[in-house]
Amino acid sequence: MKKIILLLGGARSGKSRFAQEYARRNGGKVLFVATATAGDEDMRLRIAKHKKDRPSNWRTLEAITEIGIRIEANAGDAELIIIDCITMLVNNIFSRHDEKEFDTIGDAALDKEVVAEIKQLQKCLKKVDASFLIISNEVGLGLVPDNRMGRLYRDILGRANQMLAQSADEVFLLVAGIPMRVKPNETI
Repeated sequence: MKKIILLLGGARSGKSRFAQEYARRNGGKVLFVATATAGDEDMRLRIAKHKKDRPSNWRTLEAITEIGIRIEANAGDAELIIIDCITMLVNNIFSRHDEKEFDTIGDAALDKEVVAEIKQLQKCLKKVDASFLIISNEVGLGLVPDNRMGRLYRDILGRANQMLAQSADEVFLLVAGIPMRVKPNETI
């Protein structure tokens, strides 16, 4: 049965490990959608480790933006699609803009770009006949960023996460490697 699961949590909370273990148990044919780019040596090492940790029979699609369109074109016979991660996807959209622009760019302009990307992904979630594990960071639990760009990023990623949570059948918040079910919430 097709299922959409959103995994949220902080950095190093166990989101990717949870997704990989879930896929090994339930996935069958897996397509791993990687949104990160190797902008520096640290990211190159992280990406290499992620690749090494994935089973060799999983297909990988590297897509830094337009992931909905790219997944539709490349899903093939995938039974489970892991998107790792929305946090980097939003970062990639922000990276289209020069850092100096963040002093003057309107919130609505960036929000529009990210919302369009997420709506495109939501259409893909409905069209593609596979289950999805979507990974994203929960960045709204920490300190208020001390600069406008950081605040915009936090707010816009939060909105993207809310949109995806609405599309998801299940949502988990991971804390210290422990998944806590958020949706469906049976205590209301």
